[in-house]
This record gives sequence, C-alpha cells and structure tokens, in this order.
Amino acid sequence: MKKNTLTLSLSALTVIGMAVLSNCTSESEGKVETGYNTSNSPDSLCLVDPSWFPHSQTPAPEEGIGSPFDTSSTTNQIFHQWSWNKFLWLTKPDAGGNPLFLNQSKVKQVTSNMAAVSVPDSTLVVLQDTAQAGSESAVLQTNPDYNGGNGAMVYYSIHMNPTMYKAALGFAKALNKGTLPLNNTKAFPVGSFELKVAWVPVSAIPVSKLDEYYTTTASLSTNNGVSFTKTEVALIGMHVVGVVQNHPEFIWATFEHDDLSPDYDWKANSASSASDQLLFKKGSTSGINGILYNSETELGQTPHQVFDLFQYGIPRNPDGSFMTTSQQEPADFQNVDGINKCVKSQLNDVWANYFYNGSIWLNTDGTTPLQQAQLLDSLGYNLTNATPGSFARGSLNCANVTMETFTQTFESSIDSINVNNLANCFSCHSAVKFKTGGKMKSPLYLSHVFQDYVLNKQGNSLKQVEQIKAAEEKQVRKIMQQ
Repeated sequence: MKKNTLTLSLSALTVIGMAVLSNCTSESEGKVETGYNTSNSPDSLCLVDPSWFPHSQTPAPEEGIGSPFDTSSTTNQIFHQWSWNKFLWLTKPDAGGNPLFLNQSKVKQVTSNMAAVSVPDSTLVVLQDTAQAGSESAVLQTNPDYNGGNGAMVYYSIHMNPTMYKAALGFAKALNKGTLPLNNTKAFPVGSFELKVAWVPVSAIPVSKLDEYYTTTASLSTNNGVSFTKTEVALIGMHVVGVVQNHPEFIWATFEHDDLSPDYDWKANSASSASDQLLFKKGSTSGINGILYNSETELGQTPHQVFDLFQYGIPRNPDGSFMTTSQQEPADFQNVDGINKCVKSQLNDVWANYFYNGSIWLNTDGTTPLQQAQLLDSLGYNLTNATPGSFARGSLNCANVTMETFTQTFESSIDSINVNNLANCFSCHSAVKFKTGGKMKSPLYLSHVFQDYVLNKQGNSLKQVEQIKAAEEKQVRKIMQQ
C-alpha cells in the first residue's frame, strides 16, 4: 500500500504506533522484532513436545496463558508451528474416522453471514457458495485438461468453533442494542477460530490421483440452494484463522494441495508446469494475466493458468531476491520451507499431500491486550503495510490460490508490484467497520463473517450485505492502486 495515499503516512503511523505501545523501547521504531532465526535442522521445527505425530493423536496447539505466545518476545517459528499444529489437529480423525473440523459438535459450519448450516445425514459438508473474495465475486474453474476435458467449479465452506460463535453472538447483540459502541477495543477470546475451505467435485480429478486428495460426500447445490445432491468432493485448500494470546488480529494461515499450480518464478518472469495441474494448464505463462479475472469468460485473462504469485506468500524482486520489507529474510522463508519438510516427512496419510503456504500476523511484542486492540484500531487500513518499519510479519503477500486467485495483487501488471502495494489478508480484513468511511474501528471487524451477521441482524438483506461488502472492498482496492 502506497505510503502517500493513506490517511496516515508511515512516519505518522509509526508515531501513533509508538504512542500506543508506550512500554516499548525507544530503539524499536515500528516495533523491530528480534526472533527471526530458524534452526539449522528443519526437524526441530515440528518434532515438539508433546509430539504432533502420529497424526491420529495430534494435540491441540497451546494458545493461551502459559503458551509460547504468553511472552514479551516471540519468534517467527512459534507462529509457523501453531499454523501446522492447528491444521493437523483440525484434520485428525475423530471417533468416526472423519476430520475433526467436519464434526458439527466440535466445529460449526456456518454461512458467510454466520447462520448455522444444517448438514444432512450421510454427508459431512454443505456446498453452494462459489464466489471468491473481492468486489468482482470471481469464481474459479479447474483446468479441464487435468482430467480428460472434465473441468468443475470450485466451492467453499466456512466453519467456526463454538468459542468464537458464542462470543460473536454476544458482541453482535451488544452492538445492535447500543450497549457496546461501534468504536471499541473488544476482541474475540483466545481460542476463537474460523476456517474457510475450498472443495471441488471429484469429477475434475483423474481417478489415478484421487487417493492423493482428502475426499468426502457433500450435499452440493449448483442452483443457489434450490436443490442439493450428494456429491463426492475433494478438499483443495484451507484458511486457518485463529486468535492466540497477545494476538487479537488472528494468525492468518493457509494451506494448499500439492498439485494445484506452480509458483511464479520471478527470475524467469514466468510460471510454468511440464504437466497439467488441477488449476494450471501445462505450459508457461509470463506476466500477470493468469491471475487477472475476466468477468465475461469467468476465467483468468489467460484461461486455466492461475499460479501462486509468491512462494509461501513471501515477496521477491524481479531478480529473484527477497524484497526489503518489514520482514527479515531469508530466515522466515527457511522457517516455512523447513517446517513443511519436517511435517511431510512425518505424515503417512492423505494430508501429506498438502502444504503450508505461510501465514501473517502483527508484531505485538511487549504490549498489553488493551494496547494491542488500540494498535489495531489506530492502524485501520494500514494494517496491511509491509514496508520497513511496519508491524506485519510472516507471509507479507499471504494468499491462497484456491480462494484469492484473482486478488493476489491489486496491480494490473507484474512490473507494478512492489513493497508499497503488496496484497495480503489484512488488505481486506482490517479493524474498520463496513460502511462507515473508516471512522468506526474494532478488532471484532477483522471477521467478515461477524460483520455480515451484524449487518444482516440490522435489517439488511443478504444481497444488501454483499453489496455493502463489495463497496468496501472496492474502496480498499482504490486506495491500494493510487
């Protein structure tokens, strides 16, 4: 995001940030983090006590008082460890042999406006939503050549744990009654989490490769909920978004299947694959057309050649070197790469075919919960900033190719992408309330599902809610493109 287009310049933001974080030392302009270093042994990143393996016994990650986050000085490693640990815990089999996140007594499936979804017997998930994030409501279709001409639409489900769901109901009631002001410093409790999951009918995948995907039976609608049919679907991507001690902004982690698409090679200025992948037609594409949306064809400008703009969401320059950002490299890249190698070497089930594509959070070291909430409110749309001295840490262009396919950047050409306009989860998920011109702020507003619920309870129809959200996202996009 460009420094001279925002409500606050970076220098002004730093002043406000330092005022909020009054217990920080004067040496730490923009909150310089100290804990980047990665171990020389990737195995040490995932062989922890208690052990995550075997996968059937993965414990839930420590998140609250006494956890690795309950400290005034963190390392990047613990955020990556939380991300993989949370994913493994959510996907481990319950007593019925199904992933824990599909157990409705443990994790609720909800709609985009937080209404509880009733999942029919003999299925585990209900699917009808196809629209991706962003004002264009883009859809994603698979590469038909991956399975002999059989392409399919990608569908999405949203899930929320009871901790967050119960808290969200309470906060929404207070906001709508006026007992909680719209401008506030409330945050979701530690342990809260949301998931967004990308699925595709198995008809899009060759039979010879199906055992490489987690598959289940869904109740799927192709006509906006008018009717549903039992359909076998495969999981291809997942966002894991959760609150841990000292991080009301959530950790935003993302996972993808191994055989979806290539990473863009910034040194070669192209993305290429010698074989067909689920989302990428074999061959090569240069520039950004593969991830620019064509609303008429409902495909990329270059059809069926979408790619991950940056491997692990960590930005690079045209010569392949790492960008100079608020994040020290190559240490963080090595953290993500190392933990992926470690976890995959320990898995012997279908989840070994998925990888961690990074996560993003803020550096809040040495601050109190109140100061953390005040920081989120003071940053507003600047939460996304990745320039040196900013607070964002981790994968500073964090995105999932199955969900933010066409919003991995807001630029119109590959040459225009730089540290001032990187896109990430915080580009759209900020502490700013929809439809208030950036005036009302709260850590609660980071959740779009929660905001949609509040708007719906205020009398807005689902269509109106989507229009309000789309207008907000257009505003964000306009700011970033200036």
